[in-house]
Amino acid sequence: VEIGESVRGEDVYIVQSGCGEINDNLMELLIMINACKIASASRVTAVIPCFPYARQDKKDKSRAPISAKLVANMLSVAGADHIITMDLHASQIQGFFDIPVDNLYAEPAVLKWIKENIAEWKNCTIVSPDAGGAKRVTSIADRLNVDFALIHKERKKANEVDRMVLVGDVKDRVAILVDDMADTCGTICHAADKLVSAGATKVYAILTHGIFSGPAISRINNACFEAVVVTNTIPQEDKMKQCPKIQVIDISMILAEAIRRTHNGESVSYLFSHVPL
Repeated sequence: VEIGESVRGEDVYIVQSGCGEINDNLMELLIMINACKIASASRVTAVIPCFPYARQDKKDKSRAPISAKLVANMLSVAGADHIITMDLHASQIQGFFDIPVDNLYAEPAVLKWIKENIAEWKNCTIVSPDAGGAKRVTSIADRLNVDFALIHKERKKANEVDRMVLVGDVKDRVAILVDDMADTCGTICHAADKLVSAGATKVYAILTHGIFSGPAISRINNACFEAVVVTNTIPQEDKMKQCPKIQVIDISMILAEAIRRTHNGESVSYLFSHVPL
């Protein structure tokens, strides 16, 4: 990596999402941070829309790594002074850093999308496909003034879901599944079937990070979704060609406004509840 112009004394923002060739991208980000740092940049901020390895935030079995902490250490050692990211898988990951982390939320953009694109949104139920997302769905349901439901799932081994129990009522309502990321989409497709069998009239899925690895696209095509809505924290052009159900919310404005506010030393908390115009 070589920085093409002088960054001495500048406030530098490096935008790199954790997607695609994830390890190449992470390494490139680290090298770019370091290149700017030793070229005397006054402050280097890493803007990471989708934080890599965020799911590995604790030891789920003995001798497992805590990769999210490792990534945090690597970013700090490379010389990042500040991190801007979006919908971290677990907000405790902010505590892995000794530098400031702004964890932005896609929630305001999601609320806006629901109001603009789902005609009968006042008669919907917001559903979390797992207990971990309960906080996320209750927050959205409160702001829309609608009910919420949870799906409790029991896993036997990683990436395979076994039994699902719906807690809440979706009968004769539009069900909107909300989660922070969809990887192989096993969980949300199971959840959609469960909601339809429980009497939901339509099922939408709204996910912040659409990773869509392995069989995800074929699963979505075969599932009973009206639409699967993701943000563009991960580029989705190729996936949209393969699957007409995928729709994208553009969150570039939220990140842009966060960068502008950070640079000017203004408060970023406004973005937690508003979409910048």
